[in-house]
Amino acid sequence: MAKKPLVWLTEQDVVDVVDLRQAMDALVDGLRQDGQGSAQNLQKALGTWGDGSSMHALGSCFSEAGYAGFKTWVNTKRGAAAIFVLFDANDGSMLAVLEAGALGQLRTSGISGVATRYLARPEADTMALIGTGRQAMMQVAAVAAARPLKALRVYSRTSESRAAFAAEARKTFDFEVVDSPSLEAATDGADIVTLVTRAEEPFFHGSLLAKGAHLNAVGAILRPRAEFFADVFERADKLVCDYLPNLRAASREFIEYCEQGPGRWDSVVSLSEIVARDEGRPAAADVTLFKAMGMGISDLSVAVVAYHRAIEKGLGRKIDAQQMVAPRI
Repeated sequence: MAKKPLVWLTEQDVVDVVDLRQAMDALVDGLRQDGQGSAQNLQKALGTWGDGSSMHALGSCFSEAGYAGFKTWVNTKRGAAAIFVLFDANDGSMLAVLEAGALGQLRTSGISGVATRYLARPEADTMALIGTGRQAMMQVAAVAAARPLKALRVYSRTSESRAAFAAEARKTFDFEVVDSPSLEAATDGADIVTLVTRAEEPFFHGSLLAKGAHLNAVGAILRPRAEFFADVFERADKLVCDYLPNLRAASREFIEYCEQGPGRWDSVVSLSEIVARDEGRPAAADVTLFKAMGMGISDLSVAVVAYHRAIEKGLGRKIDAQQMVAPRI
């Protein structure tokens, strides 16, 4: 049987065929497969050099559905690039190469949206966003897709960045957007708090969280960095992550709490388990905490949907299937 041609999908192709809500639905499906034992992750490979530059690789497989893939990327202060390679898990052939900048933003924000869908109180309608960098607007969009927000409070250390972000958010969303002058003002009574910063040292205390709040902590994915202090753990009745091995390897907050403090790794559950069991927020929970480190299943979930929708629409540059050739001696 002739192999299918390889398809190259540009950033525009991916954006044309998958939006955030579709990505969140795809993530739920992928998480459910993982929780039911028909998917697997490879632990992240990470290397760093120079002034904070880094290189990463994530792999994953849907064994029953028949897909496997790897996302690789390099991040520097002067720029970054990422690609995802999708394979047929049954015959090992390459199906697609996806330029993966937008895909990465969809899965990073989407997983926060899914966590919010399962862990925030049903009536939650006020969000505090801490950090206004590249990922921030999509994080707001993902939470808004999970809960009907009435208000967003924005805080970052730089007043100019905060004001600019708030102005742009007002153009994007139809709920109230407040430029908050302090962490305390942003988080006072907030139902959902998202930390998405490049903080190198912890700055967020558990006392800032309202009773009944849900916290998405999605910055600080490199081991030297941290966003929140250990007293956040003292408030949290449910500790949830995307992939425990990546958490154990690179989350400074959890490593210090579980290996140097009173915490235990077996108290942390995966979002996949919660989705597979269709669990919700514990009824009497004070605070729930979701920490995302990035995992291959998230990328694969979105990539598979993008691939199928692109094929249906005839998008992508087709390249001849790989033909093995003996090397020269």
